[in-house]
Amino acid sequence: MPENSLLDKNAWMLGLTPEQRDRVRRDIVIKLVRQGEYVCRKGEAPAFWHGVISGLLKITNVSMSGKEVTFLGVPPGGWFGEGSMLKEHPRPYDVVALRDSEVAYLPRATFTWLLDNSISFNRFLVNQLNERLGQFIAAIEYERLLDTDAKVAKTLAWMFNPYLYPGQSSILAISQEEVGHLCGLSRQRANMALKALEQVNLIRVSYGEIEILDLPGLKNFGL
Repeated sequence: MPENSLLDKNAWMLGLTPEQRDRVRRDIVIKLVRQGEYVCRKGEAPAFWHGVISGLLKITNVSMSGKEVTFLGVPPGGWFGEGSMLKEHPRPYDVVALRDSEVAYLPRATFTWLLDNSISFNRFLVNQLNERLGQFIAAIEYERLLDTDAKVAKTLAWMFNPYLYPGQSSILAISQEEVGHLCGLSRQRANMALKALEQVNLIRVSYGEIEILDLPGLKNFGL
């Protein structure tokens, strides 16, 4: 198990007792999910809580008519799926790897045991759910009020939320095509938006990477 990645970048691990951390180490499984493969599928019973060790995932849904909507991207350090685990309802979304990704799978039994035995883990989940709620409320606001360039800016900025995605550097390993997938845009339109943000010195785009030059400016772009 990539111990440093899990312990150093995730507050919920640091808050556990030595016994609890040992059980997590024993029970957690790390899998390589290839680009385009599913981490989990809509309608499945939630058997695992997931974390991203490396790579990039998208949480998405497809309507009966075939229209796809992407709710968010999950970079390294992010954990997701606690809502479905707590409600014990089938997952309401698909999770797909946008690039080859290492994903942590924490079994439901271990997740439930932590809920029953760790106050710090419960506090982490409350804070995580609160941050996620704020993210989705903001996404609705952005969708209704902002233009495409601003939506791309907000999508990038949200991936630097220090609570949801700890340990991010100023350089985000993401391609222009992947930005398009996360924002529901064509690669060409995503490229136009990124160029607009680059022209006002908010980001610097290079092959397979985007460097964030001004995170506050990115968050407030278009407001």
